[in-house]
Amino acid sequence: MESAAAGELRFGLCLGGNLYGSNPDLTFAAKALSQLESLVFLSTTLNTGHFHGLADETMILPVLARDEEPQQTTQESMFNLVRLSDGGPRRLAGPRSEIEVITEMAQRVLAENGPIDWQAMTDAKQIRSVIGKVVPGFEKMETIDETKEEFQIDGRTFHQPKFAMPDGRAQLHKHDLPDLAGGKDTLRLMTVRSEGQFNTVVYEDEDIYRGQDGRDVILLNPQDVERLNLRHDQRVHVCGPAGKMSDIRVREFAQIREGNALMYFPEANVLVARQHDSQSRTPAFKGAVVTIEAVSAVADR
Repeated sequence: MESAAAGELRFGLCLGGNLYGSNPDLTFAAKALSQLESLVFLSTTLNTGHFHGLADETMILPVLARDEEPQQTTQESMFNLVRLSDGGPRRLAGPRSEIEVITEMAQRVLAENGPIDWQAMTDAKQIRSVIGKVVPGFEKMETIDETKEEFQIDGRTFHQPKFAMPDGRAQLHKHDLPDLAGGKDTLRLMTVRSEGQFNTVVYEDEDIYRGQDGRDVILLNPQDVERLNLRHDQRVHVCGPAGKMSDIRVREFAQIREGNALMYFPEANVLVARQHDSQSRTPAFKGAVVTIEAVSAVADR
């Protein structure tokens, strides 16, 4: 994103996802992507990234979702289990599989004498064979078509108290925690996803996890609501390091500790600065310092 903003990149190819919506500082994200000459999306569903931060030329290539694939693919469950996925009937005529699109691009653009036989890679079974040979922990992928055996990736789940150290024991390290950011009139914002969304794609506004009927809310401890002279369902502006959100409803939520606030990802990304931790290179999606401004009575009416 930084290179795109600096004009050092000309072309972007997004294999699914929502690069705009998943970034912090959405104003910067849109500006960075708009510096590209060409931007191509391979997508199963429209998202905000198809409407914001467009390049000089932006193309959306519709592709088949996993459960529409004509070939067997694999999926990884939430419990690190890799298994075959049979696919199914397509929703619409026209879209092609990601495998078909990517391999045709490669055959057209890359040299014929390269290290990969892209024609062979049109076969999903051949892709699995290569993955099994080159990716540590995926060895069983090479024979999964014959065995039909689902497997866990090595090193992800510890069934025995044994670790990959010379003595087989874990090594624990103590770290001093930094002082919490924020002050008397500020809050530390955490951004979260609701039950009714997958990554940046929101399927329904209701959040049954937290009993909320919409996403235009900021959840605060009742003590903070009182301390900041606010009231439940009051409309406010929320100001963060990177931007501002207006007409947000204050909601009392006792499960949040005082000094903290909760809003929804990816909408609240507009507030979060793009500065990141030097080691993890992760933005502060769980620790942006924000302030709240009450909307005037005139605006409320």
